[in-house]
Amino acid sequence: MTIDEIKDFIADLDGVLTLSPTAGDPWPAISHGDSFFYYSPDGAVPTNTQPFATIVTKDYPNEPSSGLDRPNTFRVNIAAGKEAFTDRLGHAPRHTADVDYTITDTVIPHPTYATAGWLSVVNPGPHTDGPIRELLQIAYQRARSRYERHAG
Repeated sequence: MTIDEIKDFIADLDGVLTLSPTAGDPWPAISHGDSFFYYSPDGAVPTNTQPFATIVTKDYPNEPSSGLDRPNTFRVNIAAGKEAFTDRLGHAPRHTADVDYTITDTVIPHPTYATAGWLSVVNPGPHTDGPIRELLQIAYQRARSRYERHAG
């Protein structure tokens, strides 16, 4: 999957706000070139919640490297939750020392937010196309349910 294919898949979900900071925006420079996906049917950037998925094009400070400095390399991150994390990886959300965060086309724990049920894939390919779509649907439904609980 390419970045555009992931963005198109998410854009087809109802009520999604995509935030893609660029130079001149009020967002931190480190976020420029990356994308953040929120369930926000009113179109406003939520101030009290994390995105349900992100696409990052560079390694962030203070997290293990995913090798995103390699040409044409990115990582999709998905807040799939603890149940989906456990179903996908066979263990409860946790950081493990034996994870190669640079491996491609493989669902792995997020380098920083694994304990919160986040999963990641560096350069998704044919092996992870289906799982990413499934996990994005789960993360979207979780975000939508959370929004609806707080809104009503």
